[in-house]
Amino acid sequence: MQLKIMPKKKRLPAGRVALILFLCQMISALEVPLDLVQPPTITQQSPKDYIIDPRENIVIQCEAKGKPPPSFSWTRNGTHFDIDKDPLVTMKPGSGTLTINIMSEGKAETYEGVYQCTARNERGAAISNNIVVRPSRSPLWTKEKLEPITLRNGQSLVLPCRPPLGLPPPIIFWMDNSFQRLPQSERVSQGLNGDLYFSNVLPEDTREDYICYARFNHTQTIQQKQPISVKVISVDELNDTIAANLSDTEFYSAKPNRERPPTFLTPEGNTSNKEELRGNVLSLECIAEGLPTPVIYWIKEDGTLPTNRTFYRNFKKTLQIIQVSEADSGNYQCIAKNALGAIHHTISVTVKAAPYWILAPQNLVLSPGEDGSLICRANGNPKPRISWLSNGVPIEIAPDDPSRKIDGDTIIFSNVQERSSAVYQCNASNEYGYLLANAFVNVLAEPPRILTSANTLYQVIANRPALLDCAFFGSPLPTIEWFKGAKGSALRDDIYVLHENGTLEIPVAQKDSTGTYTCVARNKLGMAKNEVHLEIKDPTRIIKQPEYAVVQRGSTVSFECKVKHDHTLTLTITWLKDNGELPSDGRFTVDKDHLEVADVRDSDGGAYTCVANTTLDMVSASAVLSVVDVPNPPFDLELTDQLDKSVQLSWTPGDDNNNPIIKFIIEYEDAMHEAGLWHHQTEVPGMQTTAQLKLSPYVNYSFRVMAVNSLGRSLPSEPSEQYLTKAAEPDTNPMAVEGLGSEPDNLVITWKPLNGFESNGPGLQYKVSWRQKDGDDEWASVVVANVSKYIVSGTPTFVPYLIKVQALNDVGFAPEPAVVMGHSGEDLPMVAPGNVHVNVVNSTLAEVNWDPVPLKSIRGHLQGYRIYYWKAQEGSLKRNRRHIEKKILTFQGNKTHGMLPGLEPFSHYALNVRVVNGKGEGPASPDRVFNTPEGVPSAPSSLKIINPTLDSLTLEWDPPSRPNGILTEYTLKYQPINSTHELGPLVDLKIPANKTRWTLKNLNFSTRYKFYFYAQTAAGSGSQITEEAVTTVDEGKLAGILPPDVGAGKAMASRQVDIATQGWFIGLMCAVALLILILLIVCFIRRNKGGKYPVKEKEDAHADPEIQPMKEDDGTFGEYRSLESDAEDHKPLKKGSRTPSDRTVKKEDSDDSLVDYGEGVNGQFNEDGSFIGQYSGKKEKEPAEGNESSEAPSPVNAMNSFV
Repeated sequence: MQLKIMPKKKRLPAGRVALILFLCQMISALEVPLDLVQPPTITQQSPKDYIIDPRENIVIQCEAKGKPPPSFSWTRNGTHFDIDKDPLVTMKPGSGTLTINIMSEGKAETYEGVYQCTARNERGAAISNNIVVRPSRSPLWTKEKLEPITLRNGQSLVLPCRPPLGLPPPIIFWMDNSFQRLPQSERVSQGLNGDLYFSNVLPEDTREDYICYARFNHTQTIQQKQPISVKVISVDELNDTIAANLSDTEFYSAKPNRERPPTFLTPEGNTSNKEELRGNVLSLECIAEGLPTPVIYWIKEDGTLPTNRTFYRNFKKTLQIIQVSEADSGNYQCIAKNALGAIHHTISVTVKAAPYWILAPQNLVLSPGEDGSLICRANGNPKPRISWLSNGVPIEIAPDDPSRKIDGDTIIFSNVQERSSAVYQCNASNEYGYLLANAFVNVLAEPPRILTSANTLYQVIANRPALLDCAFFGSPLPTIEWFKGAKGSALRDDIYVLHENGTLEIPVAQKDSTGTYTCVARNKLGMAKNEVHLEIKDPTRIIKQPEYAVVQRGSTVSFECKVKHDHTLTLTITWLKDNGELPSDGRFTVDKDHLEVADVRDSDGGAYTCVANTTLDMVSASAVLSVVDVPNPPFDLELTDQLDKSVQLSWTPGDDNNNPIIKFIIEYEDAMHEAGLWHHQTEVPGMQTTAQLKLSPYVNYSFRVMAVNSLGRSLPSEPSEQYLTKAAEPDTNPMAVEGLGSEPDNLVITWKPLNGFESNGPGLQYKVSWRQKDGDDEWASVVVANVSKYIVSGTPTFVPYLIKVQALNDVGFAPEPAVVMGHSGEDLPMVAPGNVHVNVVNSTLAEVNWDPVPLKSIRGHLQGYRIYYWKAQEGSLKRNRRHIEKKILTFQGNKTHGMLPGLEPFSHYALNVRVVNGKGEGPASPDRVFNTPEGVPSAPSSLKIINPTLDSLTLEWDPPSRPNGILTEYTLKYQPINSTHELGPLVDLKIPANKTRWTLKNLNFSTRYKFYFYAQTAAGSGSQITEEAVTTVDEGKLAGILPPDVGAGKAMASRQVDIATQGWFIGLMCAVALLILILLIVCFIRRNKGGKYPVKEKEDAHADPEIQPMKEDDGTFGEYRSLESDAEDHKPLKKGSRTPSDRTVKKEDSDDSLVDYGEGVNGQFNEDGSFIGQYSGKKEKEPAEGNESSEAPSPVNAMNSFV
């Protein structure tokens, strides 16, 4: 199926005939190839109003094309212009362009006139517009005498410019002798006519060089008017001048210029008219005078000003509307207003229009016998008149052509022949101008030809429209058909669009659109075809766009732009900043798809765009870089509202560097007392730029401000001006007033002095007052300066005093100070505590009681009571005193008893008690002695198992290091352990206290035993020590009898070697392995169900009763310290453990220690001085209660224990 342009036959309403004619004309308006016969066509010409520079040659353009090439002729002012007779005029070969050589000789004014060019060949004649040639003019100002202008302050003034009439009109501006433009404002401005208007004058308007300049752009010259002198005098100057010229009897006084309501300087009256042409710029002006200076407003009556086309110039004194149209006609009102009144002026605007095209005639190509038409439609205000010409001759007098018929703005052609070829001109004119258009009728009989180059390759991005050109020509007009592929695949008209100019459009090109397309043009005279090729390319895509970045000034930022494109196309990546080129700066580095900016500056902020270009498409992505930093310092600090105790500080914030200011920090410097040291004053929110600051008297203040944002604080601002506040009496008195004696007969009064900022004035001093609290004495006082301490001598020992310290300066006293109580100096206590007695609580704890010392005898602040106690041999209490280690416990406050913990059982102790005050200790009470009862012993120092035999083991041990009494006996418990760690029955054996060796007989051979061994006193059982051992194997049954000197280790090694060769042992091992496997399965099942292992059950069954530690009464005590270092006595209790590999047990410490009561040596006490915690002895539990590990034996342990 071919895709064709075919005319459709439809019956159309009469109203649409014009539309059909228009469409026919569009179809027929084809570009005729230059190798075919055709009438001339004007291609270039000079403008209608052609202003020339008289200093250069005149060039009047006229270019045309046609076949055969046209010849050219000119008319000037309506008559033939014979260029051959004028030696200064030449015509460009092959062209109609004229060059008039006036630079060698001649004047431009000679050739001023209206020129028209005609291009003619055998098919017709085309004409140009009427070209009005005029030389530009820049005349000088006419000389005139300008008198100086003198006027009073406040009067209005208009300085006339009246520039010479130039061609084109000049541009006007006012300057002084230094070529500096005069400043303009709402009060002073230049009007559209070039005059300078003053709504009211001021003394600063006085000058002698008001100069109006006229710039003629065409000739690039500037002309100037004579300077105008203006002098503005004030009322006082005017009165002085008048008084100097009058006699004493005359009186005259100029009054100050009064304020006045506005009046218009231009335009005059209440109404005016303005006419403007369509498409031009409408400029309306109102300038008013008045005092104060009036303000101008604009409105349109019965309408609104067009939003996008309205502009205000010259301080709103000029209203401009661009591209004005007939709809902008109407009444515009300008209003001048000041404080004394308002005035308005109405401007009636009428918009006229020179002719403009609605439908200009187009070239018409017809074949013999065809029909056609030329349409010429124009509009304007007033309505333009349409006239036709044929080959430059009014059609009324042109040769007759039977094929044409004129119908107003349309020429209808029917059954044309070759002689009907001609060029027709349509002229539309009114009083404001004219339009001239050439359109030819070319009658040709031509077979189709395709103008598009053969085998043109089109490359299109997928999913975009593809346009395949097929420019053609033929007469009659050919029909166009498109085919795809060599075999002429049909094109479906639902996905292809065929345009009237022959172009084939594929609205959405896909990959399968690739291929060869054939364009075929046919008419009754023949056929032509052309092939073009289409390739579809993948689109360029940015798969990773640059991302928005916020960086701090001075850092480095990187943008990434990853692009995917068709590999057959060349990709170019370009980076732009704010849609322009990147700065030519070494800090910008472009590397493939990365852009890096180093040492970022404020100016680097903006939009960075990655542009990916191929020959077919372009994509881009942008990201914004915000450069942030701490704020710039505030500036312009100003102090206002300066009062005695407050001032207002204001400032201007610095640049926030793209990070909002959160707050401002205000600091002050006291240049009088602490120069160079800045203190924090206050903080205010970031949107605030003023602060009311509270001040102190007699301070020389300077302030500075710092701005803070999320990145940090700015540098400080420059300091403000200094502000010295008046002196005043001090507001506060010294703090931290105390009275303490350093000697028994003095009172030292101390205080924290005021700083210079708190002094509030010069001459800072302190009035120190004191008297005894319980006496009737008057206050004694002294005034001191530059000190913070005063010593009162000759006081009784430790007497309460009332004290006060008051600040004063040269202005006066501070408020009455608060009274504090102090004491004169302390002395050592005179009396020892009496009635000291000891109550022994248990073997490690004793309670001490005493009677308190009378307060008067303490002679100071009671700190507490101190107990000295030590361990002594009976009868040697006074001998070796200095070699005795004494311990001390201090009980704070007024205590009458205390607890002594950590005593050694079965020991002889002595103690005394002393009272303590701030000066030191009083005398000691008489020594009191006491004995501690027996306690449980510590564990035996060691336990060894030697000489293992088939049925016996020998145990050796060392007695306890601390028996804590008289040993009565030892207890030995033992039980067998099988290969699965199950415990056998427990055997209990008592051994006399004087033994250190014991042999157990009748034991099972090759059996492991566990032993538990501890000592006993009358107080009970001590800590135990444990050990394990194995009896030897019956060697005679295995490998003969070994020599008697072979040790157990050698016997075990020999046994292992011999057993490995025995068959019965191999069978036994297999049976044991099977049993172990069954045991493992049972263990895992029972463990998952939460049951106990058999080993644990047996241990529970054979457990001995726990040897409970002795619970003793609570004891209270205070500070504990030793007079001599004795590390052993202060070690914490240790739990028993299995012996190391050498089968020795280290000595265990069972003594009670203060470590059990608190941190280290010093105990913790309640508020009443009692010891916090419970004191009790600690013992190791019997091993039968459980193995060393609380965990159930694992199969791995069972395997490891297998022998």
